[in-house]
Amino acid sequence: MSTTRRVYKIKKTKKKRRKRLWLFLVPLLVLALGATTYAATLYVKAQNVFDGSYDPVAASAKRDEAVDPLEDNFSILFIGIDDSDERNYQGNSRSDALILATFNKDQKSIKLLSIPRDSYVYVPEKGVTTKINAAHAAGGPKATMDTVERLFDIPVDYYVRMNFHAFIDVVDSLDGIKVDVPYEMNEMDSHDKKNAIHLEEGLQTVDGEEALAFARTRKKDSDIQRGERQQEVLKAIMSKATTVGALTKYTNVMEAVGDNMTTNLQFSQIKGFIKYVTADNGLNLETVKLEGTDSTINGTYYYQLNETSVENIKQQLKSHLNLGPTKTTSQAEAVESEME
Repeated sequence: MSTTRRVYKIKKTKKKRRKRLWLFLVPLLVLALGATTYAATLYVKAQNVFDGSYDPVAASAKRDEAVDPLEDNFSILFIGIDDSDERNYQGNSRSDALILATFNKDQKSIKLLSIPRDSYVYVPEKGVTTKINAAHAAGGPKATMDTVERLFDIPVDYYVRMNFHAFIDVVDSLDGIKVDVPYEMNEMDSHDKKNAIHLEEGLQTVDGEEALAFARTRKKDSDIQRGERQQEVLKAIMSKATTVGALTKYTNVMEAVGDNMTTNLQFSQIKGFIKYVTADNGLNLETVKLEGTDSTINGTYYYQLNETSVENIKQQLKSHLNLGPTKTTSQAEAVESEME
């Protein structure tokens, strides 16, 4: 990590830095690195990262027994949180990013679902229907996991909570990634300098600052399209990180992650990721889209999830985890049942 980056990391800014949904990218990369380098020289480095980040939570109530990534299908919820210096992980802020990933051991496949932060859902910890990002403020990772479990009726086995600071350094450590820019962009950089980043439309290699701008912009679209761009960035990072040429860069990647992550995954469980990143047909990542519409309730903006979309995704995730189908229940009916 550069000296400039270290100084900026501890320097307080007058305006809140708008670091949003790309926070999930770094931890999934580290999971892959921990797997691909398990028997290599970076074993100790990866182990230190996870040992220092370990923070357990109670097991999912939807599991009769604990799952093992080495043997079972499982799920991980990636939680991106506000990276302000004042919070510094001392309290629970609202989540800025939620990505649910399910892993199927037989297919050696991963499904990724972006959940908009303003989604209008029932939050068990608060006992009300509100924005999903309020769950983390109410009860941290466990409350967020419980909320997602209830929304999709599947167990959320693991979480990875990520602060933003490392993102730019990770992309730069990999000498950039390739993304397809949908339209010309003029965005602020990580120092909040307006229009500092300019990207032309089309497929191109971007550095860390440019990847950040690509991932966070929504000037011409919405949180849904932003989620799709972030999934594209995730795929690009994973693709680049699992190439032979990237092996020499992993030490810098590990250092970039450093203190910015907490998880209930133990390093011994990371071996379970080997089969996903070393599959014969390559890394098999499929993105799933959650549909909905903008809504205003009592003067507050929400993202109203489409009930049919929620039910369809629920069945997809259940099938991917080999949990079997369930009876369709609307969100409204579920909320009413919960409050009775």
